[in-house]
Amino acid sequence: MRQPQYTLTRQGVHAVAIHHLHQHLGVRDFSPRCTAAMLLSAVVAAAAGLTSLVAVARRLLGLPSGETIRKALLANLPGRAELERRLNRALAAALPRGLTRRPQPLAIDLTLRPYHGQPLRDPAEVYRSQAKNGTSHFHAYATAYVVRRGRRATVALTAVSRGEAMDEVVRRLLRRAGRAGVRPRYVLLDRGFCSVAVIRYLQAARRPFLMPLPLRGRKADHPAGPSGSRVFAYARRSGWAEYTLTSGRRTATVRVAVKCRNLAGQWGRRGRQRLVYAFWGLMPPSVDWVRQTYRDRFGIETSYRQMNQAKVHTCTRNPDVRLLFVGVALVLRNLWVWLHHHVLAMPRRGGRVLRLERLRFKLLLRWLAAVIESDYVTYDEATAERTIPTAVAA
Repeated sequence: MRQPQYTLTRQGVHAVAIHHLHQHLGVRDFSPRCTAAMLLSAVVAAAAGLTSLVAVARRLLGLPSGETIRKALLANLPGRAELERRLNRALAAALPRGLTRRPQPLAIDLTLRPYHGQPLRDPAEVYRSQAKNGTSHFHAYATAYVVRRGRRATVALTAVSRGEAMDEVVRRLLRRAGRAGVRPRYVLLDRGFCSVAVIRYLQAARRPFLMPLPLRGRKADHPAGPSGSRVFAYARRSGWAEYTLTSGRRTATVRVAVKCRNLAGQWGRRGRQRLVYAFWGLMPPSVDWVRQTYRDRFGIETSYRQMNQAKVHTCTRNPDVRLLFVGVALVLRNLWVWLHHHVLAMPRRGGRVLRLERLRFKLLLRWLAAVIESDYVTYDEATAERTIPTAVAA
């Protein structure tokens, strides 16, 4: 086995992260005492420590006050459209080069961040959905994500407003993925995108797709029998079919793949399971291929889990600030993917071998926090009403 000849240090990782954010987010000095480097250090330290900017400012004495950092952050925020463009440029710049050489499977999903406050300016800022974490109000973000040989990266990000049509969201993400140089081989979508509008757009754009088909219509216990797409839920064997969705006067026809399998105690359940998928523009060799291909979409949930490991805590009502913090978390994760591809992967004929054990994402965040804490004076004391009793201290 080839022996490594170089060493990756936390100072090097910190320099790459700060330079990348400064270059693509366009952060400017707010004042002589609150420079762009200080603001970015505060944001990255808060992301790495899963805390707020105020908490970072209180702990690191070399930084300006929390109020000054808040004003500097607001002063550096452009409009929503420009902010999304900058975040998407930062995401695209951290993509491994191999993802842009040939068409890739592209997954699109919607992530909801619970929100318990009121809109700042427009009611459309807050997305409504099924209750989760004690609320039915959310800030919603849609992402496009690609998986190739273990390299999982976010290629596009956009905020989703209340009442916004999903076909517009899909169109925006595909356009931004195209600007990043990623051409979709086919698109994997969640069942929430299965609508006549989305399907007609993808067919008009000649984009092959695969998504679960929601089961709607009468159930089998109805006197008239099952109807609509629910008839596929009672299939006795795997197979193919065709189905037409209707919305008003508009229709969309798709191919349907039904995968039947025995649960055999999986998830503590037994019996027969039917997985129903809608697709177009593909020629799948088997129903098993359809099921296994769609399973690749679940990797996008990993990106959301890691995004939550690097998201700045905030209670602000400003949706642009919240979008910035989500974008920074995804950019840091893309930088982690870039480091593994260009620096940490082991070269080999036929493709590089990823060595994820060399640098986990949580370790990268700890490195960033450690470098920033070493650059500023850390305040590790708290005012108290009385001293610790001698017996306890001993």
